Amino acid sequence: MSAVTAPADASILSPEALAFVELLQRELGPGRRELLERRRARRGRPAFLDETQEVRETDWTVAPAPPDLRDRRCEITGPVDRKMVINALNSGARVFMADFEDACSPTWANVVEGQANLRDAVRGTIRLETPEKTYALGEETATLIVRPRGWHLHERHVLVDGEPVSASLFDFGLAFFHNARELLERGSGPYFYLPKLESHLEARLWAQVFALAEEELGVPRGSIRCTVLVETILAAFEMDEILHELREYGCALNAGRWDYIFSVIKKVGAVLPDRSQVTMAVPFMRAYTQLLVKTCHRRGVHAIGGMAAFIPSRKDPEVNEVALAKVREDKERESSDGFDGTWVAHPDLVPVATEVFDRVLGERPNQVERQRDDVEASAEALLDFEVPGGEITEQGLATNVSVGVRYLDAWLHGVGAAAIDNLMEDAATAEISRSQVWSWVDAEVFDAGSVREEIARVEAGDDAKELFAEVALAEELPEFLTLAAYDRLE
Repeated sequence: MSAVTAPADASILSPEALAFVELLQRELGPGRRELLERRRARRGRPAFLDETQEVRETDWTVAPAPPDLRDRRCEITGPVDRKMVINALNSGARVFMADFEDACSPTWANVVEGQANLRDAVRGTIRLETPEKTYALGEETATLIVRPRGWHLHERHVLVDGEPVSASLFDFGLAFFHNARELLERGSGPYFYLPKLESHLEARLWAQVFALAEEELGVPRGSIRCTVLVETILAAFEMDEILHELREYGCALNAGRWDYIFSVIKKVGAVLPDRSQVTMAVPFMRAYTQLLVKTCHRRGVHAIGGMAAFIPSRKDPEVNEVALAKVREDKERESSDGFDGTWVAHPDLVPVATEVFDRVLGERPNQVERQRDDVEASAEALLDFEVPGGEITEQGLATNVSVGVRYLDAWLHGVGAAAIDNLMEDAATAEISRSQVWSWVDAEVFDAGSVREEIARVEAGDDAKELFAEVALAEELPEFLTLAAYDRLE
């Protein structure tokens, strides 16, 4: 039986909702455990799989996108707090990704209140009263997509058979249970972003989750639609296979650029230059994103571009001008490469991104019809981590330590998306910071003493400093900083 170990909103954690989560955990939890063991056992450089060659080489397509996901030219992402949910849905973006993963510090209050915010948003009743302003939904709102936490995470406040439930199944299960029928009645549907996949077998498990959930609640098969974040280098070698496993449910792949950079450090041992120099224009990132567009359009699905993390400043117009020029350049590259839409982290960037994609798309909802037959699927290009002119500098070390420590300080205080130096930092960008530091120490570019000196200079709590040292200076690179951080979260 399910057991809840902390107080919570009884309407969200009703006996019926918990029973649904329990069913998912009992049926699919064992498969999840097997896949996590497979992750740990997987070794060597990634490659295109011999056993799935037929999937890559034969012609097939994914089920077409539903009407409210055909135009995704600008998507906004952010955490699931009440103010953010309202502002994002009102932002003018076509899609809002409500994020329980990288932008959410999973305190019990954040997780349960986030589910309540989704429920109220779906029904159009969400409001927030503050002394300064009342927040409520406008007439035109973005299409809602929910990102549950990844397969590697658990939710310790809910136990099934004495074990913590999968955070993926918990987040998905509650969002689906409370909102699937309501969304379908309103002409939309239960839509999800799937994070951190490392293989098509992990996509297969999600397909099994979807089929069981639809059957159990009597929802028509294929009502669920999902977008997969290709944010690990292992997934980049299995994009066709992932789409094939989810062909009843899929409608897009997203280029999760920040986690992808982290992944090449963690999985392949890449030693990269300063984070600011690893742009989308460097060869290995170009290879990955262009292959993503080619794969998506061949299979009839959308290709969604990466995050613009810049936060406009109302105090410094010169900073804005430089940063907005970079955002525009980034979005122009994506739209010209064939992407059908892109991500932003702040409402003030919605007009810029939309304008760029408007110029390419015009009245068309997307450019899925544009095939990228000129792109070659080259393993060598995906695995070539040389960055022309790239350097590892002391300033790069200082920036990584400063950003990483300050982000962890925010995360430990319940803030999963933190504005730091005019950028929206989340768990994915913090992973780059700490894994780069680890790789530079491992490669003897810097020593642990230098890192500890930088940590001491940062204005942050001791818990955050200790945690950063733990995940950046361990003998072996810890798999995810959020696993270590979750143990310290109240």
